[in-house]
Amino acid sequence: MKDSERKISVCPKCGRTYTDRPALSRTDNETLICPDCGTREALESIGVSEKECDDIIAIIHRHYDSEN
Repeated sequence: MKDSERKISVCPKCGRTYTDRPALSRTDNETLICPDCGTREALESIGVSEKECDDIIAIIHRHYDSEN
């Protein structure tokens, strides 16, 4: 899919808009959520603290932004 054709979605979990590929929520295995919430759910499922989740997501964003 071309960047100009990306669909804009709203995450039902955090309310943010996003255009990246969605993640499948672990809470019900049906709801599509934003990539950040998907990452957060995955990290929380293995016991990562909220602060560390925030730090990891920030690192992901920095890396992703530097590539684009």
